[in-house]
Amino acid sequence: MRISHILKALAATAVLCVGTAQAQVSVMLPANPGGGWDATGRQAFQALNQAGIYTGTVNFSNRGGAGGTIGLAEFQRAQKGKADALAVFGAITVGAITLNHSPVELDKFAPIARLTAEYLVLAVKADSPYATLADFAEALKRDPGGTPVGGGSAGGVDHIALALLAQSAGASVPALNYIPQAGGADTVTGIVNGTLKAGISGISEFRQFADSGRIRILGITTAERMKGLESVPTFKEAGYDVEIANWRGILGAVDMPEANRQEWVERFTRLNDSEAWRAVLARQGWDDYFLAGDAFGAFIQAESERINQVLKDAGLAEQ
Repeated sequence: MRISHILKALAATAVLCVGTAQAQVSVMLPANPGGGWDATGRQAFQALNQAGIYTGTVNFSNRGGAGGTIGLAEFQRAQKGKADALAVFGAITVGAITLNHSPVELDKFAPIARLTAEYLVLAVKADSPYATLADFAEALKRDPGGTPVGGGSAGGVDHIALALLAQSAGASVPALNYIPQAGGADTVTGIVNGTLKAGISGISEFRQFADSGRIRILGITTAERMKGLESVPTFKEAGYDVEIANWRGILGAVDMPEANRQEWVERFTRLNDSEAWRAVLARQGWDDYFLAGDAFGAFIQAESERINQVLKDAGLAEQ
């Protein structure tokens, strides 16, 4: 073989090796740019890069709509069997699959890692007659239809939290007057002008309005009181068995090779222990809610069963 042919062969081999080392990862972000899922995916891979855990190419795709089910349905269909195809999703997706009659099957995906959580708070107008969460729960029990509550999309985590509170308080879940809002600011406007008796949303949506005195937070869905909100009791402290978070995590493609799944579980485990990710959590105001691999898969199954039962009890899904 001529030397020139040998050099060409070696060059082709080198290109192939470089291409393999820098295999492109596809990440489905089943929401529009700028939202929580979008930020979770992009910030996680930026931190993976900064920590030197994964420094290859990442191709992000945004497909918003229907609580993430449009993007995940595309991901389920198009990325089956792929070694390096991942998707971001969260608590909202679980109920959205049922409510939208989506073909998405969460148990078919490869569970990689649960990353973050944002807990929920229930707030009322600053001069509301409801001084405590117990006062508000009694109003729900006495007149659920006459106690309108605003929050995110129907069947979403805000709605689920309210239904769980009603269940625990002995109020009629199907009779709840839950009014979905376009965003946290709209919910606050409704609380202040009196069209809503209360609102329920993530801490980040309400905190600035509580700090400015426009609304008053009555309870939080954490297991223990939260740092920075020590004066706010948990739902459980107030006597209601409610603990729920708007969590977000990472799934691998349907039929992802097991070796690749384990590699991504290990990468995200290392990410969770990195200073780069600690900085992201602090900057974004996200809570660490890490759970990896099969344990995350078991969590998804348990959450699906719990949330779907609440949707049935609320009359939003068939029994």
